[in-house]
Amino acid sequence: MPVEVRLPTLLRPAAGGAPSATVDGSTVGEVLHSLEAVHPGLAGQVLTDDGSLHRFVNVYLNDDDVRYLDRLDTAVASGDVLSILPAVAGGAQ
Repeated sequence: MPVEVRLPTLLRPAAGGAPSATVDGSTVGEVLHSLEAVHPGLAGQVLTDDGSLHRFVNVYLNDDDVRYLDRLDTAVASGDVLSILPAVAGGAQ
């Protein structure tokens, strides 16, 4: 199933500068692995060596954080949008 993956500015150089990519998969994990197959420069920036999401990466399926769904096992449908966002921490007190 084709899913649009929106990439943050930080990851775009590894995808040839593209702001998004359309790849196939039936789960979030499959989509991310397909993305890495198309853009090998993304390997290691989204998933850890053991295949889990990096702590500093947030992934949203449409408007839902996949951490509160089934994580990488979350089912996706054709036309869904997966957004990868770097985690933001810190700030002024």
